[in-house]
Amino acid sequence: MSNSGAAGPVAVLVNPSAGRGRHRQQLAAALDELAAHGRDVQVLRPDGVEAALAAARAAVSDGVSALVAAGGDGTVNLGLQAVAGTGTGFGILPVGTGNDFAVELGLPTDPMAAAIAISDALDTGRRRRIDLARMVPADGPARWFGAVLGAGFDSIVNERANRMRFPRGPRRYDIAIMVELLRLRPRHYSIRLDGAEHEIDAVLVAVGNTASYGGGMRICPDADATDGLLDVVIAGRVGRGLLMRIKPKVYAGTHVEHPLVNTFRVKTVEIAAEGITAYVDGERSSPLPVTVTAVPGALSLLG
Repeated sequence: MSNSGAAGPVAVLVNPSAGRGRHRQQLAAALDELAAHGRDVQVLRPDGVEAALAAARAAVSDGVSALVAAGGDGTVNLGLQAVAGTGTGFGILPVGTGNDFAVELGLPTDPMAAAIAISDALDTGRRRRIDLARMVPADGPARWFGAVLGAGFDSIVNERANRMRFPRGPRRYDIAIMVELLRLRPRHYSIRLDGAEHEIDAVLVAVGNTASYGGGMRICPDADATDGLLDVVIAGRVGRGLLMRIKPKVYAGTHVEHPLVNTFRVKTVEIAAEGITAYVDGERSSPLPVTVTAVPGALSLLG
């Protein structure tokens, strides 16, 4: 039974490798701030994704007043699986490499400022209701996400990069992009937008609850996490030269002005294509087909 009040303990789900450890001292100070005023803070440092998910869900089930995710978008996504639809308060200490969800929600990007905002929300009982997206694959459990689902060139690049053992770091993704650009071809998608069927050849399909992913790429620039809807962006039969010219515009969100890029706003989207794996909030999720539905107010946000 979850507890959305302020009296229970606060569980903090920590990803020790978030941001490659750059924020270790800031994180320690932020945890001290959360523990101020005699607040009971339980730090969860599980080893591995499955253990982290189990620990977060157990904390919510045990009645914590809030779950705080200390990490990047991947850690935040794990926390969402535990708190979505429960009423349990959710806070974010943004200490990851990518903090797109926190940025899009207007939360502080400095860990100490974020901790102060969470503490103030706990003291005053202040909450914001935020929409989440619920993705249901053809085979496997449903999964919540807060930012963006990518199902196209971006996810194909991620798949290649994740298979590579060398080089390490960002260069691996640069090489994966170069290889997949040479192999670029439109894929055939069957897409249902609020029940309306579309057969489309495209190189990229993105579904956004918020605007950005991948460290500030505003792929769904008009997405609003309080409107009860999802933004769907589809880049059609785009060649590699045009894709490279459009890609820098994604950071400003102006790529949607190109005539081969179409946008839609819907409650539910069903996406099917051969050989494509969906990534949500930057994390590998499920092969297509998937169904994604906007769930208004599913998150009780602190700060």
